[in-house]
Amino acid sequence: MSSLDQAGALATVANDDPEVQEWLEALEAVLEHEGPERAHLLLERLIDLARRSGARIPFSANTAYVNTIPPGLEAPHPGNLALEERIRSYIRWNAMAMVVKANSHHPADGGDLGGHIASFASLATMIGCGQNHFWHGETEDHGGDLVYFQGHTSPGMYGRAFLEGRLTEEQLDHFRQEVGGKGLSSYPHPKLMPEFWQFPTVSMGLGPIMAIYQARFLKYLHARGIADTSNRKVWVFCGDGEMDEPESLGAISLASREKLDNLIFVINCNLQRLDGPVRGNGKIIQELEGDFRGSGWNVIKLIWGGYWDPLLARDKEGILRRIMEESVDGEYQAYKAHDGAYVREHFFGKHPKLLEMVSRMSDEAVWRLNRGGHDPHKVYAAFHEAANHTGQPTVILAKTIKGYGMGHVGQAKNPTHQQKKLDMDSVREFRDRFNIPIPDDKLDQLPYFKPADDSPEMKYLHERRKALGGYLPARRPVSDEKFKAPELEAFKAVLEPTAEGREISTTQAFVRILNQVLRDKELGPRVVPILADESRTFGMEGLFRQIGIYAPEGQKYVPVDKDQVMYYKETTNGQLLQEGINEAGAFSSWIAAATSYSTNNRIMIPFYIYYSMFGFQRVGDLAWAAGDMQARGFLLGGTAGRTTLNGEGLQHEDGHSHIMSALIPNCVSYDPTYAHELAVIIQNGLERMIQNQENVFYYITVMNENYAHPGLSKGDEEGIIRGMYKLRSAGKAKNKLHVQLMGSGTILREVQAAQDLLEKDWGVSSDLWSVTSFTELRRDGLDCERHRLLNPGDAKPPVPYITQKLQETAGPIVVSTDYVKLFGDQIRPFVPAGRRLSVLGTDGFGRSDFRYRLREHFEIDRHFVVLAALRALADEGAVPEAKVAEAIKKYGIDPNKANPQHA
Repeated sequence: MSSLDQAGALATVANDDPEVQEWLEALEAVLEHEGPERAHLLLERLIDLARRSGARIPFSANTAYVNTIPPGLEAPHPGNLALEERIRSYIRWNAMAMVVKANSHHPADGGDLGGHIASFASLATMIGCGQNHFWHGETEDHGGDLVYFQGHTSPGMYGRAFLEGRLTEEQLDHFRQEVGGKGLSSYPHPKLMPEFWQFPTVSMGLGPIMAIYQARFLKYLHARGIADTSNRKVWVFCGDGEMDEPESLGAISLASREKLDNLIFVINCNLQRLDGPVRGNGKIIQELEGDFRGSGWNVIKLIWGGYWDPLLARDKEGILRRIMEESVDGEYQAYKAHDGAYVREHFFGKHPKLLEMVSRMSDEAVWRLNRGGHDPHKVYAAFHEAANHTGQPTVILAKTIKGYGMGHVGQAKNPTHQQKKLDMDSVREFRDRFNIPIPDDKLDQLPYFKPADDSPEMKYLHERRKALGGYLPARRPVSDEKFKAPELEAFKAVLEPTAEGREISTTQAFVRILNQVLRDKELGPRVVPILADESRTFGMEGLFRQIGIYAPEGQKYVPVDKDQVMYYKETTNGQLLQEGINEAGAFSSWIAAATSYSTNNRIMIPFYIYYSMFGFQRVGDLAWAAGDMQARGFLLGGTAGRTTLNGEGLQHEDGHSHIMSALIPNCVSYDPTYAHELAVIIQNGLERMIQNQENVFYYITVMNENYAHPGLSKGDEEGIIRGMYKLRSAGKAKNKLHVQLMGSGTILREVQAAQDLLEKDWGVSSDLWSVTSFTELRRDGLDCERHRLLNPGDAKPPVPYITQKLQETAGPIVVSTDYVKLFGDQIRPFVPAGRRLSVLGTDGFGRSDFRYRLREHFEIDRHFVVLAALRALADEGAVPEAKVAEAIKKYGIDPNKANPQHA
């Protein structure tokens, strides 16, 4: 039986059964004299007793389809409603004018700039309420609230900032025209507007998950004594259609589990997504209520505006409530796409007693029956309740109208989301609807409207933001804090060669480096180690006891490994963030820490280490958002490469993460082989991000294969950072037949072995290059190439670093890596003219086997490096073709083996 059927059945029983009526009257008495909390306690005790006695009471996470806060318990609105409505109307107009003007141009390519009017139109009342009464700017006494604005509402934020004097008319005229440097970004983009937008909230779904972990990070900072965040809130505006994105609801249980009462979701339930209704055959508000209440959130439903209150008060038989329950969202959309007569016929006409209820109301009065998200009284009450609720995160499910005020062209119509052009009749209707003082003869110019500075509206606008500490949105581009990166010598333990007979992996080397940073008196407390349930995989379980795992309620149990040195230790001020099997959540935590310099004026140093296969491939959109947010921190792709994690198989073996990281302009990527390379790279990253506050973040791959490490040779530091250095030279052993061998990661050691085989078996000498970053070499090459393109008269154009290094050498070049061929092939344009380049890589799906077999399968091992070198020499006529066939036979290579690309 549905909740609606149950409600109907109970109403019938109540009318017919005196005993039930007595119980209801008793409950009403408790509510009247002792309040709802006491009534709630009694009901919970009764239900508990009934269930323990064997009664089967069905569970429902839903409440009636009415406002959560009854009229008598609404906090009174403290502001000047008339002024706020006028300000809101001016912002609506400016937002509309901006989008329509941007799309009135017809460039030669015939393309429209796009833009959205309808989303802000539905949210304007709620945005205005937050701006006027709830959202604090950053001051000495308040760290500032963090607001994730719904991405498609950006024109409304610009319209308000124009009134505030923070944006000019010229900037509004350049909405979505950014190339010249004057424009405004389509959506919230901190990269493009670094002093305005705090957070990117498009692609949709990223805002909700990032905000949850942002709210948790505020609690983390407070618990660790790094910043007082006790009075700060995180507000998140989402669309109801957006909640279908898996990321939108994916972390809501974390928010309730950790009691994030500093977190407030406002879901704009205008019932429409891009193509049509969100839930035409159902009710999105009821569905979301079940999701959030079931996950432990405080749910506030804001469905009906104040004009409904008298009708609901007269609804003694519950007929109106029943029809409200029975009507589906597809119908509610239609009601606001038509007029009062339509509503009278199709909604109230569902029952004769409802028709009687509105018989004395005109069609205009019926049409005026408003939705809760457009009633400033109701919105304020909901926001006030949410802001003062403790112990739980809160979600406000606010019912609104898509394209509110856009008239017959746009209000509640299916194409409304994409509406970006209005004809003059629609513009005039919009002006009249919101009483904008622009005469008819100026309408075709779509002028922006801004009252005089001394007008009551403008004074009120500035006074409210001054009282709350400043304008929003606003972003801090750099932190006031100053830190000095440790000198390279601080990592001496991993800069020296490993002891004889001692082998370690680069993962172990990373743990040693991390421990060294943790010991730094200044930087240590700012380190945020983040793991997605893989501590033991990466040998990091020692951190459990050393720095503790953050848990807001501490550890309420004795861990089963308490008798061990590295037992599982949770603590209220723990430093390590253990996110469970949850890469998206861990990455969102990393983003919160990596942008803390901006959001909290606290520089943090996040290190997130994870299976490289489940990094960029799994959370690529979040990684792109991190670039947009100007994140600073370290991402460590563990067990990297397609043949390194040898026993795990296709889905675990990464051969392409470096291709994906290379696509993010401010992501600096490295694939080091040795511990000393890793130390140089991390020290350089600390210097750039923490000391110099550069807006870059690092992606570094580390491996779990153990081997000896040669240590740092003085002078190699520059090459390690720039992307390549000569690890071993042929020196005096240089023969007439000579090649250049290049590799990275664990495959460099295969290349090194090939160097020996070439000399021993074929009399070919070689130089061995450790390439720490093919990506950085390519970027440097492209910079030099661009300079030559734009500066044809430059007598001394810059030469790519890789070109400089290879110009000093001779012979063909062979590259082998544990990644797809495209990775090593990035350097091809910058190889000196006339030099032959052969690239080996791991194109194809991964599989399980021993490492040496996998490397043979993918044709990247020492034998294939030798074969590629001989092939290149043969192509140059330096050796006979027979030598290539001889090598195939000597090394037992099957020329008929399957191509790994297709195997």
